[in-house]
Amino acid sequence: MKKQDYITFIELLKNYYPDATCSLDFTTPFELVVAVMLSAQCTDERVNKTTPHLFSRCKTIKDFADIDINELESLIHPCGFYKNKAKNIKLCAKQVLENFGGEVPHTMEELTSLAGVGRKSANVILLEVFGIAEGIAVDTHAKRISNLVGLSKAKEPEKIEQDLIKIFPKEYLKDINHIFVWHGRNTCVARNPKCDSCVVKQFCKHYNSKINSN
Repeated sequence: MKKQDYITFIELLKNYYPDATCSLDFTTPFELVVAVMLSAQCTDERVNKTTPHLFSRCKTIKDFADIDINELESLIHPCGFYKNKAKNIKLCAKQVLENFGGEVPHTMEELTSLAGVGRKSANVILLEVFGIAEGIAVDTHAKRISNLVGLSKAKEPEKIEQDLIKIFPKEYLKDINHIFVWHGRNTCVARNPKCDSCVVKQFCKHYNSKINSN
């Protein structure tokens, strides 16, 4: 693809998914931090069914820091990997209180210093809470789309992110974060991608190779 093709690619997806937004429910910055942690190896739908009870029990960051670990594990059990997630949530809450005066930080370096927050999670938090599109949160959807379309040959999320940042203008980064998730859930699905109905199939390496082989 040429530079203009990348722009057309994103514009087509933007028009196709005009309502693409973050799927996680939250009302405070730290609630999103927790929701993002819970979403690892878990669907956003499951997280959104779990967090109402959790957030009603823990209304402040201090509540998350002080809650008994066993109670926290029980509350987040449906999201899987609950022991590790509970440990990280409590430690993260303590770090925010002790290191950042009880305010969720808003730089990549500071966010990734928190327990349970990697670069992908930090990208989501920066965008959804602070409106900062510094990078791209490369989840399973973004990885699959990038590899199939031919945007990146890399397998590691951070390498894929750097490839995407190089080819897409910075003003589109905020759109890519949401659009790739929606496209991956609705069209470019893991099993049997719906190539024939894909709005950007003309740009897709996977689709074109499939057509040429027939």
